[in-house]
Amino acid sequence: VPVMKKKGLKTFFHNLLIAVLAIIWLIPIVWLLFTSFSSYDGINTSSFFPEEWSIKHYVQLFQPDTVAQFPRWFLNTFVIACCTCVISTMFILMVAYATSVMRFKARKPLMNVAVILNLFPGMLSMIAVYFVLKMFNLTNNHLGLIMVYSASSGLGYLIAKGFFDTVPRALCEAAKIDGCSESKIFFKMILPLSRPIIVYTVISSFLVPWMDFVYAKIILNAGISSKYTVAIGLYRMLDKSLINQYFTLFCAAGIVISIPISALFVLMQKFYVEGVTGGAVKG
Repeated sequence: VPVMKKKGLKTFFHNLLIAVLAIIWLIPIVWLLFTSFSSYDGINTSSFFPEEWSIKHYVQLFQPDTVAQFPRWFLNTFVIACCTCVISTMFILMVAYATSVMRFKARKPLMNVAVILNLFPGMLSMIAVYFVLKMFNLTNNHLGLIMVYSASSGLGYLIAKGFFDTVPRALCEAAKIDGCSESKIFFKMILPLSRPIIVYTVISSFLVPWMDFVYAKIILNAGISSKYTVAIGLYRMLDKSLINQYFTLFCAAGIVISIPISALFVLMQKFYVEGVTGGAVKG
C-alpha cells in the first residue's frame, strides 16, 4: 500500500507540474485572443479582459489600407508555403528513400556530411544566401524565398529515412524480381505504405515558411508592402509610430493566421504522431 500511495503522489505531482506549465504557456495565447476582441485600438495593460468587446478588428483585417494589407500578405504567405511544401516534401522523401533502400558507394559519406551540415544553424549562411540571390536578381521576389526554403530541405531526411527503414525489404526485392524500376517501387509501393511520414513531412515543410520571419525580412527588404509575408506585415504593425493604431488589429491577425495550421494539425494529428514515432524507431 505505501508503494502504491507513493506512486500515486508521484503521478499527482507530475500531472500538476504539466498543468502549471500548460497554464503558463496558454496565458499569452488567451490574452492575445481576448485582446483581439477589444474595441480599443492600442495596447491595454490596465486589465486582462477588454473593457469593451468588439469584432471590428476582424472586419477591418479584410478591408486593407495603406499600412495593413492582410489579405495580400496572407495570400503571399500561403502561395510560398504551398510551393515550398510540395518541393521540400519531394526532396525529403526522395533523399530518404535513396539513403534507406538504395546502396551505393557514396551513401554513408553523404549521410555523414548531411548530419554535420545540420549541426550548423542555417542563419550562419543568410548573408551569403542574400548576396547570391541578389546576383541573380532574386531578392524582393517570392521565387527567391521559395528557393531558400526548399534548397536545403533534403538534409532533413533522417525522420523519413527511419520510417522507410521499417518497410520490409522483401517487398522491394520481390518488386525488383518482377522487373519494377526504382521509381516504380518508390511511387507504387513505398509511398502508399508511408502515409504517416508523408503527412509529417508535409506539415513540417508547410510550417517553415508559414512562421519564418528572418529570411523573409532579409530577402523582401525593399519595403514594398504588397510583397510582404504575414510575418513581416504583422511586425510592421508593431512599429513605434503605428502600434497605438494597429496593435489590436495585430492580435486579430495573429489569431486568424493560426487557424489554418491548427486545423491542419488537428485533422492530421494521428498520422503526424505515427510519422514521428515510426521514424524515430531507426532514425
